[in-house]
Amino acid sequence: MKDETVSSEDAPREGPLTGGDSPQAKTSKPSHRTTVAICCIVFLVAVGCRLLALQDSRFEASKVQTAVTEGYKHTARLLREGGIRSFFSSDSPLSDPNHIGHPPGYSVLLAVAFGIFGESDSAIQLVQVLADAAAALVVFFIALSFLNRTVAIIAAVLIALAPQFTYNSVLLLPDSIAVLPILVSVLLFIRAWQRPRMGLFIAAGALIGLSCWLRANALLLPIFITAVIPILMERGSRLRYALGIIAGTILVMAPLTIRNFIVYDHFIPVSLGAGQTLLEGIADYDPDRTLGIPNTDMGIMKWEAEIDQRPDYYGMLFSPDGVQRERKRIARGLGVIRSHPFWFFGVMVRRGVSMLRLERVRIVSADPPVTHSIDATEWAAPVWSASTEDGRLSNSIKSQLTIRSVLDGQMLGGRGDESRKEYTLEPISLDALTDYVLRFYLVLRRGRVNLRVVGFGNEYVYASTIIETQDWKTSTEQPLQEVALPFVSRGIPDKVILVITDAGAKDTNPLLEVGVARLYALGPAAFGWTRVPRTLVRMVQRFFITAVMLPLALVGIALLLIQRQRKTIALLLVVPAYYMVFQSALHTEYRYVLAIYYFLFVFVAVAVHKIGTCLWSAARRHLLFRRVSDG
Repeated sequence: MKDETVSSEDAPREGPLTGGDSPQAKTSKPSHRTTVAICCIVFLVAVGCRLLALQDSRFEASKVQTAVTEGYKHTARLLREGGIRSFFSSDSPLSDPNHIGHPPGYSVLLAVAFGIFGESDSAIQLVQVLADAAAALVVFFIALSFLNRTVAIIAAVLIALAPQFTYNSVLLLPDSIAVLPILVSVLLFIRAWQRPRMGLFIAAGALIGLSCWLRANALLLPIFITAVIPILMERGSRLRYALGIIAGTILVMAPLTIRNFIVYDHFIPVSLGAGQTLLEGIADYDPDRTLGIPNTDMGIMKWEAEIDQRPDYYGMLFSPDGVQRERKRIARGLGVIRSHPFWFFGVMVRRGVSMLRLERVRIVSADPPVTHSIDATEWAAPVWSASTEDGRLSNSIKSQLTIRSVLDGQMLGGRGDESRKEYTLEPISLDALTDYVLRFYLVLRRGRVNLRVVGFGNEYVYASTIIETQDWKTSTEQPLQEVALPFVSRGIPDKVILVITDAGAKDTNPLLEVGVARLYALGPAAFGWTRVPRTLVRMVQRFFITAVMLPLALVGIALLLIQRQRKTIALLLVVPAYYMVFQSALHTEYRYVLAIYYFLFVFVAVAVHKIGTCLWSAARRHLLFRRVSDG
């Protein structure tokens, strides 16, 4: 390598996995037209998979983290009404500390989208789909920077197909879209490492700052990236380039920090919430509640209202006294850590390791989605309703899954199965290729249940949902919930059954009250042509589980170690390592650490390429041996 910043140990030696500036790599580098063609195909595959997921989640996406989503939308509406001046005013409604529980970047994006397209969820979901599809292209170029073209293509295709990304990209949350700036930042950092320019280092830091406007999780990532600079670069320029990355991040975050100081008269770099997640993260690993800390937002508020003797604290996380309450939360959390340092270190290790497990999310359905509005059933007559003449429950099932149908004054007809902790309605006949919705009301008094519409005799799942109790309410306070299960019948007439199954802990027997179920036919099904691509995508997505992907990622790392690609490994692991170290101290959900998996799939691609190469070589040798033997 001519560049003084790249040592000889990372120059490609073996050939099949590496790229770079070696003569071998130059012969395998794609032409400009080939690269454009590859990018177009990868982008179209990524967009297509995400649009299929968007179709599947048409009714469910808005139900995920509803309160958080509504908070983002409310802030967006206030931004549109008051403009930029209201954002910097301590007298505007935006000065309410509850608006600083999350960074404002997603609300700004919503405000722009609402201004252009109106208040439509579909518009912002389409923006997120395009951004996450672009992330697959960025990873392609990251891998192409030091690995060969085939590995880069495999990595990009894995990201295009992965259900963990297709699912999260359509949720009305900033977690998916916040990853794209981080990926571009890493790509610019790689370019800056290969051909050092201060502008690239500053831009890499600035993009991390942009990500922090969407989610604050990457706040300390610039410091972590600068820690690998001594591994990558020669002495003399390390400090200067490290300061460039940090300066770029500070430059982008400065307007938000200054605004928070003007409005709240406190130094708040991005948002509040670190104390809350620290406490809830501690409580997550204290199931017996020996530390006395709740593990939910509502529990935290109630706990603070009691110990601080402030009843007005109950109901809001950051109002009144949001900054003071956050500082107390951090102090209480640090107090627990000081008292139990080894226990907390074990918590961090366990939580960090758990981040390597892939989230089990909904994969693309083999059937097209319901396209008719389910609200039309308010004026339509049902094509079927549950029989009430022969309703009965066995005594044995009552001890396992207790169902009372008192909402309509009638018993829900069906039968119970004690061994499966299950309650089933009698079969319902369907017409072919028709949109349906099964509706009923229920009150879940205790436990957790799974509701499924299943093919009679073939166990094919047409629709399903999980219903849980609201843990901050007592059994008598549980609300009445309307359940709507939309689904599309298949190409032949079929029969289905509604199955209610215990989905909770072993020692928890669910108790629910169910109204009479009614089935409505909405009209002929559409998008039937998508069944073929859906089936193919679904078959592939079934392999995106921890038991498959994690061993492949470890094999990929081992292969790069064998080739002495130490710097390549460092560049690909810097972001995953950051989240596993820093986020492990806080309450964590899979959506907080999505950035990890974009890089792990590059290692998976290395392993898949190597395995494929070995299998192809073995097949060729076998064919050659047979030809020689036959000759």
